[in-house]
Amino acid sequence: MNAHDTQHAQPMHVDRDGPQDAPPLLLIHGSGASSASWGPVVPALAARHHVIRIDLPGCGQSPSATSYDVPAQAGRVAALLDELGLRAVTVAGHSSGGYVATALAEQRPDLAGSLAMISTGPHLDALLPQPAILRVMLAPPFGPLLWWRRSDAMIRKGIGATLAGPAPIPPGMVADARSTTYRAFRKVLRENTAYLAEQSVPERLAALGLPVLVVFGAADPRWNPASARQYDVVPGVRVEMLPGVGHMPMLEAPEPVGRLLLDFATLCAGTPPAGPA
Repeated sequence: MNAHDTQHAQPMHVDRDGPQDAPPLLLIHGSGASSASWGPVVPALAARHHVIRIDLPGCGQSPSATSYDVPAQAGRVAALLDELGLRAVTVAGHSSGGYVATALAEQRPDLAGSLAMISTGPHLDALLPQPAILRVMLAPPFGPLLWWRRSDAMIRKGIGATLAGPAPIPPGMVADARSTTYRAFRKVLRENTAYLAEQSVPERLAALGLPVLVVFGAADPRWNPASARQYDVVPGVRVEMLPGVGHMPMLEAPEPVGRLLLDFATLCAGTPPAGPA
């Protein structure tokens, strides 16, 4: 489905799974990814939740936008939730999707009831040197030239460079990566950097007073795994480290990630944790 309103007239591709009268769980992908990146964890989540996945503007199956700043992206997500009539949603963001989730809670605390940050870098000082293949594919002068010449194998290799070891990569994730333009991706990266430079994510979350779950791969090659402890400033935060996991826990460890999200959402709803799926 596509959704928009008059204030944020920006169409977005939306996938919905699970019973629509179940507690809502919104999943927001990271930079250059799409809703397909959540695929391996959706079946477990959809058994107990109304799972909403979006392709942010300029990514996957959503058209480009004129602006990609994080607050604007959050405003578009808020418009979608308003259209769906959802409130007090558990919002999970992967990587920079956590910035959009945080901005959503800053703008509309009525919409975000709890936040899960998965591989979300807390501050610019936690960013590690990027893998060589990503530097070549993303930076001038070769990035713009290589972008449209990327084969499926090259895209898979780029995704694989963010993992700690082999893991199945959903075909839809590769196809959606091909749909994302170089120009949009570079703009998204710049706006994410600006959002982090303004204030760290832990500082923003500490001011919100919401339940927060942080999940980090202990072998993340993009963000220093030790930086997950920067989130300790958030009152009541739960920080979970996944051994042997890189930057894409949903692909590398879908069962633990699904369980963590289910337990977190259940706890935030004030009901006893569910048993094994």
